[in-house]
Amino acid sequence: MNSKTAGTWEMTAAMIIAGTVGWFVLETDMPAASVVFWRCAFGAVAMVAACLLSGPSCSRDISKKQMVKAALGGVALAASWGLLFAAYSQASIAVATVTYHVQPFILAGFGALLFREKLTASQGGWLGLAFGGLVLIVVGGREFGLHPSHYLGGVGLALAAAFFYAIAAAITKSLIGMAPRLIVLIQLIVGTLLLVPFATWPSAGAGIHPWSLLLAIGFVHTGLMSTLLYSAIQKISTSMVGVLSFIYPIVAILVDAWAFGHRLSLVQVGGAAAILVAVAGMNFGWRMASPRTAQR
Repeated sequence: MNSKTAGTWEMTAAMIIAGTVGWFVLETDMPAASVVFWRCAFGAVAMVAACLLSGPSCSRDISKKQMVKAALGGVALAASWGLLFAAYSQASIAVATVTYHVQPFILAGFGALLFREKLTASQGGWLGLAFGGLVLIVVGGREFGLHPSHYLGGVGLALAAAFFYAIAAAITKSLIGMAPRLIVLIQLIVGTLLLVPFATWPSAGAGIHPWSLLLAIGFVHTGLMSTLLYSAIQKISTSMVGVLSFIYPIVAILVDAWAFGHRLSLVQVGGAAAILVAVAGMNFGWRMASPRTAQR
């Protein structure tokens, strides 16, 4: 198997794993902040093992400035996970996951505000399409009789999760030359320490089941998924990474329908499709045709 094929399979596996995390989170029947604590704690153990196996790349000296930046990224990442996990029970895994994928637009907004990066007309068009898709998701949920305040609250939590993830991504982007596994390890340690006050134990009568779920979230959905993702990114092109990343929301939608019977309405399907197409256009730099070009 050549390097490109291996990277494709690794990226596919990573996205399939990521798409199932919502199911595991809801099955624990624990508060979102507590699940994030155990994810960070078990994930940190997994990433220590990954760093040890990766050789000297994780043991390079880092500056205090890089350490502080990575720690701030850990705060943002923990907040993002907590908000997203809370959104699952309010708006469903499918809706929360698709809404969460508006993060590229928030990141682009950060670029425009903080780094004076100009938004092109096409980027503005994709942003408008994504916003339209979000409106359809909200309207579609209300049409199907879902509790309005819970549903809207869930969509809001997913948007907030995307906001904090964009902050974490922007910070990570600035840590040039720092090993990705080391960045994640620092972020997970910070998340663990930050969420100690919110940590709870599974209920006494639950047995080993919630512990097995928490271990899977930490070691599989965090440690293994991150390792596969970083390995794949080194082997395949950025465009291929972008294409395969759409496996994540698709798997989440299918898992939500299979495990919990949450099926998107036609209006919500249209909204989800609009958001995903807009994200694809943003990631791949597709240009929207202007009215004059379209007329030609």
